[in-house]
Amino acid sequence: MYLNCHSYHSLRFGTLSINDLVCQASALGVKELVLTDINTVTGIYEFKKKCEEKGIKPIVGVEVRKGSKLLYITIAKEFAGLGEVNRVLTNYNCDGIDLPERPDFQNCFIIYPFSNIPKQLNNNEYIGVREEDLNMLIRKEYQKLISKMVILRPVTFSTKKEFNLHRILRAIDNNMLLSKLPENEVCYRTEYFKSGQAISETYQNYPQIIENTQKILTECSVEFAFVTPRNKKFYTGSKKDDFRLLTRLAFAGLEKRYGKNHEQAKLRVEKELKVIDELNFSGYFLITWDIIRYSNSMGFMHVGRGSGANSIVAFCLGITDICPIELDLYFERFLNLNRKSPPDFDIDWSWQDRDIILDYIFNRYGKEYVAFCGTNVEFKYRSIIREVGKAFGLPKEELDELSKNPERVFRDEVVQQVQKYGKLLEKFPNQRSMHSCGIIISEEPLTNFTALEMPPKGFPIVQWDMHVAEEIGFEKFDILSQRGLGTINDTVRLVEEKKGIKIDIKNTSLSKDEQKCNEFLSQGKTIGCFYIESPAMRGLLRRLKCDNYKVLVAASSIIRPGVAQSGMMREYIFRHNNPDKFEYFHKVFEEQLGETYGIMVYQEDVIKIALHYGGVSAADGDILRRAMSGKGRSLSALQKVKDDFFASCKQQGHPENLSAEIYRQIESFAGYSFCKAHSASYAVESYQSLYLKVYYPLEFMVSVINNMGGFYRTEVYVHEARMSGGKILNPCVNRGEHQATIYGDEIYLGFMHLEKVESRLGLLIPEERRRNGEYKSLEDFIKRILIGIETLQTLIFIGAFRFSGVPKNELLLKARVLLGEFKPERRFETLFEEPVKEFKFPELKRNVFEDAFDEIEILSFPVSCTPFDLLQTKYRGSVMANELVQYHKKQVKMLAYLISRKHVPTKKGTMYFGTWVDVNGDYFDTAHFPDCLEKFPFQGGGCYLLLGVVEVDFHFPTITITKMAKMPFIADPRYAHDEEKRFETQEKIKEDVSMTFRAPYPQEHEIGLPRLKLN
Repeated sequence: MYLNCHSYHSLRFGTLSINDLVCQASALGVKELVLTDINTVTGIYEFKKKCEEKGIKPIVGVEVRKGSKLLYITIAKEFAGLGEVNRVLTNYNCDGIDLPERPDFQNCFIIYPFSNIPKQLNNNEYIGVREEDLNMLIRKEYQKLISKMVILRPVTFSTKKEFNLHRILRAIDNNMLLSKLPENEVCYRTEYFKSGQAISETYQNYPQIIENTQKILTECSVEFAFVTPRNKKFYTGSKKDDFRLLTRLAFAGLEKRYGKNHEQAKLRVEKELKVIDELNFSGYFLITWDIIRYSNSMGFMHVGRGSGANSIVAFCLGITDICPIELDLYFERFLNLNRKSPPDFDIDWSWQDRDIILDYIFNRYGKEYVAFCGTNVEFKYRSIIREVGKAFGLPKEELDELSKNPERVFRDEVVQQVQKYGKLLEKFPNQRSMHSCGIIISEEPLTNFTALEMPPKGFPIVQWDMHVAEEIGFEKFDILSQRGLGTINDTVRLVEEKKGIKIDIKNTSLSKDEQKCNEFLSQGKTIGCFYIESPAMRGLLRRLKCDNYKVLVAASSIIRPGVAQSGMMREYIFRHNNPDKFEYFHKVFEEQLGETYGIMVYQEDVIKIALHYGGVSAADGDILRRAMSGKGRSLSALQKVKDDFFASCKQQGHPENLSAEIYRQIESFAGYSFCKAHSASYAVESYQSLYLKVYYPLEFMVSVINNMGGFYRTEVYVHEARMSGGKILNPCVNRGEHQATIYGDEIYLGFMHLEKVESRLGLLIPEERRRNGEYKSLEDFIKRILIGIETLQTLIFIGAFRFSGVPKNELLLKARVLLGEFKPERRFETLFEEPVKEFKFPELKRNVFEDAFDEIEILSFPVSCTPFDLLQTKYRGSVMANELVQYHKKQVKMLAYLISRKHVPTKKGTMYFGTWVDVNGDYFDTAHFPDCLEKFPFQGGGCYLLLGVVEVDFHFPTITITKMAKMPFIADPRYAHDEEKRFETQEKIKEDVSMTFRAPYPQEHEIGLPRLKLN
């Protein structure tokens, strides 16, 4: 009898999860159930599965609303009927075509409310009669329509508390107070489950209405095969032609990559092609190749990563740049005959190029067939408190206090209500958004399966997420973007433009086998380089003295939280540095994991050990691997594999304590390790960026700055450029560009770094200069560029007119005289009809450090000097960073400038890891424990005096801080007579603060990883 059920996918309306909805129906003995969420089909696939588990016949449809107005409810007679509704909703969501008051659906039943009854009803159209509407049926105009009426018993909530929650959701949706919420925005108080018998009794005087309702339930069914692949099947139009083209391309690539007579590579290509053909995945490979081909034709750089890099066919097609033979990557990790879903390629482009690639995909394969995966953005607790609190009318101050202290017990009754209902909203979907990179390319029009929506980013999305996509037969193409590739691209272009040198950066042997690159790597000189610039990664590289590709590949995975948290990172470092001080505790570990000293580092290692030690099947090994990577997690499936693993180990005669230890190590991956191919892809890109940093450091750092950096703020990359011999100069209207630029060893910061200068103006200044020549003076600049007095002052303060030789003080006075309070539209008639009068300005002297304080105010860091030059103290520390390895277990006193700090929670409170530079510009690291921080906390960016004890851990020194104090700058000379402002500017010096909520990595004594053979 339930033709109109809402789940919480009816956003900011429904209060029941799909599971709750189905379970409540099952408890009442309901045999047929219809899900009709508002303007969405998000939950229908989960709904179908849950209903069938409970023995309920699932029926699906959509409740179509325009705003709060209910137009009609559609119920699909069969699955194809949903496509009709999806197309109407898609037209509305994506193209702004109005929702029809009366749709022309052939494969759906349509149920109208009393407020929207058509003059004539077709065979598939009915009127929904609520319990509250029954007394209207005594009217003649409705009596003649009883034969076209059905029971309308919507379900939106189940308890009084959930009804109140529904009202709160409606208030949030309408951005209004609960007390002001109109009745037409709220559902009826009867929208909950009631027994079938009770409903029949309510409508007992109208048996035809009951019959009509049952007729709809009987005639509707949803047949849908979850396991059917639904991606675009063929690239050329047929399986045979696809395979022929793929084979031709693969062998052409084979010759290009390996030469003519590489038998091992040839055999592997043939083996892979056979599997690809058997699994019908030739089309998937060719579509990916087609996207890469277009990218190459545009001169874009890409990185193919993830498990796809295990494939030599992908390598030969140019999808990836990882040779699977070199790294012993096995294809079965990517594709095997047990796998029914398509492969999964992850491909990165520069953040500047990605939208062009996306446009190509949508245009090439048709907008009806391509869309992004959606994601459900859930209510988060802090935002919940604010949203719910606003609905209850709490003032901002109380909301601030409440969101900061969510667990605090408040006496105020209203606050208690806010907390109570806020808790209920956790995990509720709040809005749909776009998956960051997952694209679906479908064989059929996507509206056969979903309505599409158009988020602000401008590409359509489906109404369900990647997990549902996979369940119903879609595998996404991951089209990603990153700044690292933008940096590499821009450096290569800049080197060619400025030095006339063409770099074949795609030739990976160029960087991987370079001795000087490996020296930089082993010393952790990698700031600005993709993935290997963070303090933790640079520390790891130094601990490993990493000087080759294979060790970097391992380092890229062991830095991941799962490997590090399990203690395997720590043990890998020990074994790498002490290869003669451990034993493989079983021969399988030596045979299968010899390259990583018997330590599980990659996801594949789980499969290797499960297969070769545990003796489990390849399919079970893959279940383990997927569970460890966070995909397809099923506790019951995982438990079965675990039981099988131990049973198989016992059958093979392995000692129980050894098997238990091995499984503990497998579990410790916890979903945060990389597959080896993925690590290798990252390592290649890291090497490419490192090669550019080593041989073209200034062009590289300029490109890092222009791509808005990576782990650190702009100031750190400016420092790196200076350390590499660059002369750093402030923006200049005659030499500068919107972005930073370089002439020889002179690096001009760009107008993009000036917060108060709009992008439009930052682009216009150099554009006008190129058109009509350099600016001759401030007056000439004002004549040619439409600019306000505040923006002009910013340019003067930063020194953008220093070419004129006129002091800043005089320029500021001139600017005020020339612009004053003029109206921009009258600028020519008021300023330039007559020659500009010459003014005699008094000579104004400037302190040598005034420029530095101008720079701090505008850029947040000084350019014309270092922060150390601005200190009151002349002390610079007793030890320098490059000497620390000589001071193991000794106390040192240092003066340093704060670069970054990372927050890490412990049982005793918060601790931090700091990164600093000394007066020589060299980096070092510190550890700050909770008891020390309580007495000597961080006080923002700037220079600090540090006292602590050095701990050298495998070549890498860290200072455990016992005391620290922030050192004051000299008084700001610009405010010599203003006591309040003399020390304000130094507070604008920034620091990088990163937050993590994981526990600190365990120490050696906490790990318990055996180093000797277990018997």
